[in-house]
Amino acid sequence: MKWATYGPENRINVCDDFTRLTLDWIALAVIATRFMSYYKQEYPSFLGAVASTMTEAARRAARSSVFKPFRSGAEKKYFYSIEIVRSISLDVIAKREASPRDKRDLGSAMSNWVNPQTVRKMTDESIVDNVITFLIAGDETTSRLLASVLFRLIDDPNIIRKVQQEISFVDGFGRFKIEEYSHLPDLTACMRGRLHLDPSAPGGIIGSLPQAKTGAVTIRSEDDLVNSDAKFRYEPSKSHSDQAIYSGDAEVYRPERMLDNEFSKLPKNARKPIGNGARACIGQEFALQIALLASTMLFPLLNFLNDDSAYTLAIRQALTVKPRDLHFRVSLRDGMEGLPLEKLSLGSSSERAKVQEPQVDERAEDSTKPLAVFFGGNFGTCESLAQTVAHSSPRHGFRAEIQPLDNAAHALPKDRPVLIITSTYEGGPPDNAGQFLKWVEGIEMNSLVGVQYAVFGCGNRAWKDKFQSVPKAIVAAMNKGGAKNFAAQGITDIANKDVFNDFEKWEDCDFWAAINEAFDGGKKKNLLDSESLKLEIATSLRSSHLRQDVKDAVIVKNELLSVGQDAPKRHIEIRLPTDTFYRAGDYLAVLPRNPLVTVCRVVKHFDLPRDAIIAVNPGPTYLPSGTSLSVSDLLCSYVELSQPATRRNLKMIIAVTRDETARKKLESLSGDSFSKEITSKRISVLDLLEDYPSAEVNFAEFLSMLPQLRPRTCSIASSPLIDPTLCSVTLGVLDQAAFQGSGKRFVGVVSNHLSNLQPGDHIHLNVKPSPPSLHLPPNTDSTPLIMITVGTGIAPFRSFVQERAHLQKAGHTLAPALLFIGCRYPQQNSLYKAEFAAWAEQGAVDVRYAFSRPNDGARARYVQDRFWDDREEVRELFRRGAKIFVCGHGRVAKGVREKMMDMYVEEGVRLGEKRTGAEAERWVEGLGGERFVVDVFHWRD
Repeated sequence: MKWATYGPENRINVCDDFTRLTLDWIALAVIATRFMSYYKQEYPSFLGAVASTMTEAARRAARSSVFKPFRSGAEKKYFYSIEIVRSISLDVIAKREASPRDKRDLGSAMSNWVNPQTVRKMTDESIVDNVITFLIAGDETTSRLLASVLFRLIDDPNIIRKVQQEISFVDGFGRFKIEEYSHLPDLTACMRGRLHLDPSAPGGIIGSLPQAKTGAVTIRSEDDLVNSDAKFRYEPSKSHSDQAIYSGDAEVYRPERMLDNEFSKLPKNARKPIGNGARACIGQEFALQIALLASTMLFPLLNFLNDDSAYTLAIRQALTVKPRDLHFRVSLRDGMEGLPLEKLSLGSSSERAKVQEPQVDERAEDSTKPLAVFFGGNFGTCESLAQTVAHSSPRHGFRAEIQPLDNAAHALPKDRPVLIITSTYEGGPPDNAGQFLKWVEGIEMNSLVGVQYAVFGCGNRAWKDKFQSVPKAIVAAMNKGGAKNFAAQGITDIANKDVFNDFEKWEDCDFWAAINEAFDGGKKKNLLDSESLKLEIATSLRSSHLRQDVKDAVIVKNELLSVGQDAPKRHIEIRLPTDTFYRAGDYLAVLPRNPLVTVCRVVKHFDLPRDAIIAVNPGPTYLPSGTSLSVSDLLCSYVELSQPATRRNLKMIIAVTRDETARKKLESLSGDSFSKEITSKRISVLDLLEDYPSAEVNFAEFLSMLPQLRPRTCSIASSPLIDPTLCSVTLGVLDQAAFQGSGKRFVGVVSNHLSNLQPGDHIHLNVKPSPPSLHLPPNTDSTPLIMITVGTGIAPFRSFVQERAHLQKAGHTLAPALLFIGCRYPQQNSLYKAEFAAWAEQGAVDVRYAFSRPNDGARARYVQDRFWDDREEVRELFRRGAKIFVCGHGRVAKGVREKMMDMYVEEGVRLGEKRTGAEAERWVEGLGGERFVVDVFHWRD
């Protein structure tokens, strides 16, 4: 019942909780002792020692004996933990022998067992050895099985629905009796299927049977002879994919082939998921029993969501193999509440639980009405739009509750209006919306009757056939389910760089008008009513406060790559947190701090001491409330200071501008010239207040106009094969004359934040997995690569080539790789030139440069022109299955796309076919995401 109290907004460390749960249950089954570690923050001393022993045992197995003298502290702790386990176990046995009880547990079975040949009982030491074996081996295999099964079931809603129905039919959500577990064939098959694909035992060393004393031993046939003392590495993951037994889809999760009838037909040694030998047989059944027990408690009550829909099963190997960094979120299934949960956990199978209707949350003291806002996006924009709604909702009589879109899967509320704000990422859902889309597209007809919703979609028209595909799919699925759409769908094209204005226009003109009519919203308040954000300012003390869901990392290297007329380019290496992993092609999401020069402008304008203390009163704001922080820390760490002002911002400023001449100038900007004069020139709220000092906007009103500071993403420029604890990024430092003139400068937020950090400085970041299409192809020996880039877009390709070079040195054969690099000047902009030259000489890549401003009299060419000039080689590699990657700004992607269309038409002429431009465009579109992959957002400063 612990998970039921968490709510969908909290992440659950699945492997850690399952480790605690299985340790508790095994201890209860073996020595009839309840440790209750599942419900405690810290392990009890006994289980803590068991966990410590398991961890260090795995490390010792992987560590060379050369390092043993340097690990004296770890060695002492290891043997101390073993001593704790043995002494407590011996103490439990002694107490049981002193006060015998008729307990039906394994401890009693071992204490009472008599060897029929020697007529002796097991010694206490032998019993302790077996207790430790059950605890360690049983926990490792069972917790792994539970985590893996849960992960795979979540990935297929149809299977999890079938399992839930089976449990409900057998027991009706009560407490299972032991004999009822044999009536769960589908759940049992799911468990067997997961053990088949994700065996808990990593393998082992095997040899011939003892009776084979000397000579040769036959393995499979007379042609396979080995010496009787030969040893072999046994890997269950390989034998479980034997095509002769499991046909061509051996690696596909199909639980139905593990049903009792089919399962009984498998050869005796075809499956060894828990290990090899007699103890493995005991462990497998033990693990299955505990996994079934946990499943019958969890699945009837809870809906499960992946914390990261882009997560792919990653493995860490200890004594067994377990999922790495796996987190879930849970919500109660429809109709389940706290009180029924307690009854379900305590009731018997004869007492069928009644599902109650959920009650509406009524707050008599609050006249505002609830509004559910769900966002889906990879880069923070949709979340900022959701925060915009939260800030404006009290003025319309609502209070917004914001959550990631995946939290709405199985849990769309019917007692309040629902707003969904989501983007489309390469034609698919963003990372925190994939579970919701999968769920909503699989719902039954009319299952959403009573849900009233609106959708706002972010997209990029550069992806013509996929523009707004996710918002459209959500609307279609929800309408099919019987939900009511109360407002016209909002749309914005991020290529126009006017997302916030598009959203505010839709919010003001469509959304609030529709919601106030449909739900009888409260009375509108004045646009500048700042009751929702109250500040108390003091001028003593200082504090630094960062409350962001990011991890702490350390700068290792910060070096200049190039200088010149362009933005200086820098290479930065970062030491990642110990629990952070990445692949070549992944992104790094960096939470920056605003440049000090921009913060000083704000402080100067509002005449505030930089060490003044801000206390934000609770209310609808993303700023940290209930605590104090300095003005400089708030401005550096929480708000977007450089984002272009929106029409709503401008309207608020006009309303408090006293000077008539200034007001008229501002009003002229709010018309047709807004996009040209404000958005395109990146005029911020701060710029407007500085240019029009008669606008009487106070500090609280200024803060209320600003969206929250968002993480910026960049492509990682290194391969984890070199050092998994290090990653690097490549960036251009933006500090240039502002478009509006007047001597102002535009200072990039994240690029300046990173460029000013020194080795040893700390940074807040997270690794964001990129889509599978942006990774190196798995078959590097047979799939050629064609990469095209300019500027800092070279980052992911540096990681690709670095990884290829490492694989080649390790003896791998590589397919050809072409890298086209576009630069302005040969001497200034050839990033990582020496590295790429060395890798080219090694044979890991063939580099082709194109210089748009050569200083040696050569013809100026853009990178797409060089791509066209070498089209015969490109065409030949493409025939061999090459994958084309483009990384850089949109003009490069457009240019390469046009050259590919020209190549398609040219190839038609050679073949005597008349191919049209429209056909060429459809051909290129058909390559998208598989053979032609574009990433035009390598930095978002």
